[in-house]
Order: sequence, then structure tokens, then C-alpha cells
Amino acid sequence: MAKPDMIGIVVKEMRAALDFYRAVGLDIPPDAEKEDHVEVKANGYRIAWDTEEMVKGFNPAWKAPNDGLGRIGIAFLCDDSKDVDATYARVIAKGYRSHKEPFDAFWGQRYAQVLDPDGNVIDLFAPL
Repeated sequence: MAKPDMIGIVVKEMRAALDFYRAVGLDIPPDAEKEDHVEVKANGYRIAWDTEEMVKGFNPAWKAPNDGLGRIGIAFLCDDSKDVDATYARVIAKGYRSHKEPFDAFWGQRYAQVLDPDGNVIDLFAPL
């Protein structure tokens, strides 16, 4: 069964984003802004930031929203690769829309994306 695991935020400028979240109180390693992907664990959840370039690297169709909305994603950890596929199939069978069919990602996860009723991209993943 899929479980909430990570909140992902696509950022235009990593330094500006991490500075804000440090000010909020998150313990983010120094010099993390040099990376395209940064994550910390807080309150049992992972919070991750990806640069727009990173996201475009695996989803070339991604575009920054014009209205400032849509930069936060929710990722659900599945039991394994088969569970990613099964969860994806179950969601699609209920009439929800696919954003990206399951695939083996270069970062070592089985990965898929679906859209919630409001058009938010929801990630499904498991380690390969």
C-alpha cells in the first residue's frame, strides 16, 4: 500500500528557496544550494527541492506555472516496483489522469506520476 513519504518543491533558484526554508526553521546542510536536488527529513517526512533544470531532465514537457501555483508535489512511497505499477493502474482505473506512466528512473527508483482532481502531480515510487 502506498504511504505519504515526501513533499517535493520545484524551485527556480535553489539558494533563494533553501534560504527561505532555513529561515522557517529547517536544518538544511550548508552548501546544499550547489545541488540540483536537496532533501531533509522533518517530522517523519522528507522535504525535497529540485531545480527546474533537474525536473526538465526527466520530464522535458514540464513548464513553470504562470500563476505561481503548482510547484509543490506529494510523493507516495510504494512497497516495491510492482506496487508502483499496481497503484498507478488502480488510480487510472478509477478514472484519474496519468501524467507519466511507470518507468525505471535513472536515480534508481520505479517512478510514475498521476494527476489529482485539481491537476496536482502526485508521484508514486519505490526503490529498484
